[in-house]
Amino acid sequence: MYTDLRYGLRQLLKDPGFTTVAVFILALVIGANTAIFQLLDAVRLRTLPIQKPHELVEVKIVGGNRGMGLNPAQYGGLTRPIWQEIRDAQQAFSGAFAWSSGDVRVGKGSELRRADGLWATGDFFRVLGVRPWQGRLLLPEDEAGTCPATKAVVSHSYWQSHMGARDLNVDNRLIVDGEPKEVVGITPPEFYGLAVGQHFDIAQPFCQPKEELRRDAFSVSVMGRLRPGWTLERASAHFDTLSPGIFEATALTGYGAKTVENYKKFRLAAYPASGGVSELRRKYDFSLWLLLATTGLVLLIACVNLANLMLAKASVREREIAVRLALGASRGRLFRQLLMESALLATVGAALGMWLAQMLRQVLILALSAERPEVSLSIETDWRVLLFITIVAALTCIAFGAVPALRATHTDPITAMKSGGRGLTAGRERFSLQRMMVVGQIAVSLVLLAGALLFVRSFSNLLTFDPGMRQQNITLAFIGFHDSQIPRDRYAEFQHTLLEEVRSAPGILGAATTTHVPLIGGSWSHGIRTSSSEGWSMFTWVSPRYFETMGIALRAGREFNRDDTRTSPRVAVVNETFVNKWLGSVNPIGQTLRTSAEPNFPSTVYEIVGVVADTKYEDVRREPPAEVFGPGPQYPALGPWASMLIHSSMAPEAAIATVKRLLRERHPEMVVDFSVFQSQVQGRFGQERLMAMVSGFFGVLAALLAVIGLYGLISYFVTRRRHEMGIRAALGAQPRDLRWLVLRETLLLIAIGTAIGLPAVLMSSRLASSLLFGITATDPITIASSTLLLTGAAILSGYLPARRAAKVDPMVALRYE
Repeated sequence: MYTDLRYGLRQLLKDPGFTTVAVFILALVIGANTAIFQLLDAVRLRTLPIQKPHELVEVKIVGGNRGMGLNPAQYGGLTRPIWQEIRDAQQAFSGAFAWSSGDVRVGKGSELRRADGLWATGDFFRVLGVRPWQGRLLLPEDEAGTCPATKAVVSHSYWQSHMGARDLNVDNRLIVDGEPKEVVGITPPEFYGLAVGQHFDIAQPFCQPKEELRRDAFSVSVMGRLRPGWTLERASAHFDTLSPGIFEATALTGYGAKTVENYKKFRLAAYPASGGVSELRRKYDFSLWLLLATTGLVLLIACVNLANLMLAKASVREREIAVRLALGASRGRLFRQLLMESALLATVGAALGMWLAQMLRQVLILALSAERPEVSLSIETDWRVLLFITIVAALTCIAFGAVPALRATHTDPITAMKSGGRGLTAGRERFSLQRMMVVGQIAVSLVLLAGALLFVRSFSNLLTFDPGMRQQNITLAFIGFHDSQIPRDRYAEFQHTLLEEVRSAPGILGAATTTHVPLIGGSWSHGIRTSSSEGWSMFTWVSPRYFETMGIALRAGREFNRDDTRTSPRVAVVNETFVNKWLGSVNPIGQTLRTSAEPNFPSTVYEIVGVVADTKYEDVRREPPAEVFGPGPQYPALGPWASMLIHSSMAPEAAIATVKRLLRERHPEMVVDFSVFQSQVQGRFGQERLMAMVSGFFGVLAALLAVIGLYGLISYFVTRRRHEMGIRAALGAQPRDLRWLVLRETLLLIAIGTAIGLPAVLMSSRLASSLLFGITATDPITIASSTLLLTGAAILSGYLPARRAAKVDPMVALRYE
């Protein structure tokens, strides 16, 4: 083994150019495969860093809560009253807990910072088996008091980054959402929470509000550990049996009879939770598997390329191998020696690939982190990653090393020494295997290049898509005036004052407030009834000049104005979809609609005074829903906060500086969080950005490898047939005849590869159709473009050796070998 290793290393060092290129290609594609697999491992395969994670189970409503107010910022699908009923009635768990997540504000004034919050019952850490890094964790008595709770626990990363890693005995108090909290403990470094892809900063106990717990706030996750002897199926059957009593006991109040009846039909079931919960997993699972398949195919193309090169090297060494066989060397020994060269290349390539994967995965995480909330993954090189890289390296070695080694060692010594000595004309059969490999490369490369163009064009469509409203030069400001001591009945007046102040700033063209910022998440829907029908509609309350600020066209009637106050008659502006869906051909102006009753939102009659153009609502992929706009002052749940959209003639960064300076001078106690609206919208295209970036790069790389493989084969073809070329030239063949002889071979390979690749493109592209936007999976322009690009590059790669063949000197060629 040592002798074979030394021999293989010596052979590779004899050809440093080939060795360097081979190692670089292998490192790149193996590194890419490893980086994507590590993301898959962290998101999909790895279990939570807790004791016996396989025992952890989550209780959820079968099929979801179907529009009952689930907050998309939360992972939970249950309510606090449902949790209390489960806690008191269940027998499936040896320990159970509930938790939820969301943003918190830490500090005061100019030092205020956003943090990721976690709220949990007192048994949360005990049931999970998480031990404190310092101090203690939450206990049942911590949630016994009324709100706000006074205790808190911080994560290890937050303790290091925001608390200076100081001892808790020195200073263990934080101001969280305006309330002082005593930090009683720090969680261990490996525990980031139960939401994969995110992390918590500050954990607080559930507390008992003075008023009754809301029965329609579906924001709680309920989990527990299965008792010994219980299975997931038995637990699901148990919770299904408990469901009628639980939903009867927690029946909604303040809703219509139909909604309440639908609620009582819900059923609970148990689901595995060893891997935690993850919005990242739901959204990116298919994308990551698709990317892993893409990089796997690129690795296959790279292996085929190297196999062709190894075949060429082996044919050059035919005479050497023939001599060694004639001298008594066994074919098995020669096979091991030749395979050792491939093993060395694969091993060095895999080692460098592991190093390269660290950088590549950071690029991938940055692509994911463009979307809010920021992705936070604990990526480790665990046994799955080590097993993956070992298997990849072994298969790579076999893929490009075994066939050349077998072919080289099965050469007939007498024939090899004769051909090597006399330079006989190479027949087509000598290159049949290489031709098959190149044809396969072209076919697979066409699939990857077409897929890359589809994803790039899809992402471009998203970036240039018109959602029906203005995006450029719009600044988004989330404003909180909790500390301003403004009475509740003056909230609307204060918001109007803020708008006037902002509009007066230089460079500001318009400003408006809204209860729902379009395209960046969140929604509110109401049951509605018109004169002819009833159903559901999205609802948003906006200030006057909202439609003007956002560039939304008014189709009929009027917009809101200063006369639409909290005490004036209720009016509404609807979009075109609402008119078509719920009013039909009736003139909408002057028609009325009535909302269904909900807690804090009594049944109300609105008169329609205007119609505006349709716009996208939550997601650009979905059709505009029926939407009702109400005047901001008439919003039933008006609070000490506002979402303000600001249109300016300046770049958003300059507008932010201007408005921030103005508000700081006039309202220093206010909390303001600025962002660029267009950046926020485009930040939600993380999946599309990832697919376009990675598939684009590897699609081009695959095409490049295929072209290089074709060039290598044709060059080898010309070199091996140099004697024949000389004879043809000596017998009167013109340069164009020699060029066509080589180009004909090139065109034949391209035609066969394309013929195989096009049906594969049509079949494989349909798998990714759900990830595309504004383009079909079988878009003819994309398929034609990718075919022409690959064909053009391939023809060029064949033309260069053909041009060289046409310049052959007959006298030199006939003396060859």
